[in-house]
Amino acid sequence: SIIYENEYMENNVTASENLLNGIIKNNIKNIIFSSSAAVFGSVNSTKVDENHPKHPLNPYGKTKLIFEKILSENVKKYNLNAVILRYFNAAGADSSLEIGEFHDPETHLIPLVLQVAAGQRECITIFGDDYDTADGTCIRDYIHVLDLAEAHLLALQALDKGNVIYHLGNGEGFSVREVIEAARVVTGASIPVKIGPRRAGDPPRLVASSERARHALGWKPRFADLEQI
Repeated sequence: SIIYENEYMENNVTASENLLNGIIKNNIKNIIFSSSAAVFGSVNSTKVDENHPKHPLNPYGKTKLIFEKILSENVKKYNLNAVILRYFNAAGADSSLEIGEFHDPETHLIPLVLQVAAGQRECITIFGDDYDTADGTCIRDYIHVLDLAEAHLLALQALDKGNVIYHLGNGEGFSVREVIEAARVVTGASIPVKIGPRRAGDPPRLVASSERARHALGWKPRFADLEQI
């Protein structure tokens, strides 16, 4: 809906631009911006690198891409040092169990699946099982939050003049059915499944090529195993 899109514009573009203006006004030169793989939309490549064509399918991806362009323009204009980190599917929790995913309402697959295992939901809905993938369900690249945190520290240490973009993903794609099966193995719960219609804006496959981050930053995901995540 238009209201839904306006909320994304307000948060991802207007608010981000206000923050950027404040940064420039106060002569702060170093910026790390959290962007998203949603800037790409549907992709044909096995793995998506930083230069892949961008055709976002949903308001979230569209507004992240708008601010990426705004930031890039201001980097040149004000001689800033900027890194754009494009997250793929952030997931997982700190091993202390004090920090992890918690959204209200919850929308991410892994927490939803675990809510079913914990008896908080009756079943997990798979939105479309007729995609052009091995088991018919969407494939995503899940990256652990601790690996994301480490990438931010490495990016901060490597800040240099100009604007650099890095993809953060584990480079392996897992289907919705594979995520559910891994949760069954880890929890021992049956996790009932219901098949629903496809959602608009869901690409069949979205997996990162993180070679640039690995080579330039020395970054390597430590929690790449799905059952670990």
